Amino acid sequence: MKIDRVRLLILKICFAMLFFAAADASAVFAATCESLAELKLPDTTITSAQSIAPGEFTQSGGATPYKNLPAFCRVAGVIRPTSESEIRFEVWMPAEGWNGRFQGIGNGGFAGSITYAGLAGALARNYAAASTDTGHTGGDASWALGRPEKIVDYGHRAIHLMTVRAKEIITAFYGDGPKRSYFSSCSNGGRQALMEAQRYPEDYDGLIAGAPANAFTQIMMGFAWNVRATLKDPESYIPAAKLKAIEAAGLAACDAADGVKDDVIDDPTRCAFDPAALLCKGPESDDCLTEKQVAALRKIYSGPRDSKGRQIVPGFVPGSETGIGGWGSWITGQGPERSTQFFFSTQAFRNMVYNDPKWDYRSFDPDRDYAIAREKISRSLDATDPDLSRFAARGGKLILYHGWNDAALPPVNTINYYKSVAAKLGQRRADSFVKLYMVPGLQHCAGGPGPNSFGSMVTAEQSDPKHDMTLALERWVEEGVAPNEIIATRRQTPVRTRPLCPYPQVARYKGSGGTDDAANFVCTTPGRPRK
Repeated sequence: MKIDRVRLLILKICFAMLFFAAADASAVFAATCESLAELKLPDTTITSAQSIAPGEFTQSGGATPYKNLPAFCRVAGVIRPTSESEIRFEVWMPAEGWNGRFQGIGNGGFAGSITYAGLAGALARNYAAASTDTGHTGGDASWALGRPEKIVDYGHRAIHLMTVRAKEIITAFYGDGPKRSYFSSCSNGGRQALMEAQRYPEDYDGLIAGAPANAFTQIMMGFAWNVRATLKDPESYIPAAKLKAIEAAGLAACDAADGVKDDVIDDPTRCAFDPAALLCKGPESDDCLTEKQVAALRKIYSGPRDSKGRQIVPGFVPGSETGIGGWGSWITGQGPERSTQFFFSTQAFRNMVYNDPKWDYRSFDPDRDYAIAREKISRSLDATDPDLSRFAARGGKLILYHGWNDAALPPVNTINYYKSVAAKLGQRRADSFVKLYMVPGLQHCAGGPGPNSFGSMVTAEQSDPKHDMTLALERWVEEGVAPNEIIATRRQTPVRTRPLCPYPQVARYKGSGGTDDAANFVCTTPGRPRK
């Protein structure tokens, strides 16, 4: 009996020693922040690793806009997978309170810089996070001229390698890798999210792709189409002063079709607005359009087509012409050759497609230029593959969203991508891992006359998945609870809330109660849209 007790005591001591040995091994494995400067990773140089005290981070060349950040470990490095590559990246890791998750941060436009605001927002919610400049600096595309490997880096390789290296650095610092990994971004960042799902499905467990520029080649065709439609003949140009009249006419024709008159067209594809209604009956003014301007407007709404009438990418929709992020910025600009679409299309064709800084938009030909652009850049930049079976098989979840008032990227393009996934994999399987939310009144990624706020990595106080798309995604990935309606809020007076419904459902007014309250709306499936 005594011998058995002695043996039991010895066993207990041995187990205790094993436990503490394991704990000591874990403690030894976890590195100090500064020691990460010596970390050796393939094709990678760690350029700095430093502990940042609470509120002490200062962005290079600027003031200190991040006073409320907690203490964190900041690691910077460069990845060089090819002789042309120079992919700069940073990884930020909470000094304490890490939630065990990793957040990849995306880029807008042509990228070219670390997204510090995104890193700060993720850190504030206790994520470890990473961002990259995607292999170049600056906001235009001059870096791409004659450098195909840099186009590949920008297209997909930089985000993937940033993700892989970040996870290795996180593991070295904490002694364990992230339990879940997420990526949430908009515009080009939405394209990056879909590229991850299609090419590198093992990188992330959950993705949010907002207003994705995934059909990059087609979208640049659309930009060039609009530029030529409004500028090739100077009399076709639509000045910004006429945009208010165009939007008012579209709202007059379509706003009340959803049962609520609120200066928002809930589904512009059901809008039967004819631009001819704006044709000047007398002298030209800001309240009407000339025949050539009406023709240009029709081209913008219809989208680019080839010589056989086949649509290359959807056009834009009525009701989104004014506002800070409206046509006066993106499509018609504040003057000829001053629109954002002019900038992106000329930059892409000059530096990526033709390698000719003198390329002139007046020479644009849809048939010829689309064929050449597809040959030159689509394999590196387009994220249009509908086969997400590998991402779905490993349990990945994807949320798509797009604002109906987006004047930058055509909203119907995102619907078309969603439909292509459902057609490829079957609707039932698609429903198990992908949701699409079309947002009435939302402009490009933010702003607009409708409820346009539905959660953000920046707002740590949000804690309800029904009001926060990020938390809804986490709940779907980690608990298996798929999101249904998500409540969006417009914070300007009057404050307005509306449910965002998973496509193809739309929010419809119940017929009683205030129209600024989401509780008085219900998600329902409408009839077929007009042809």
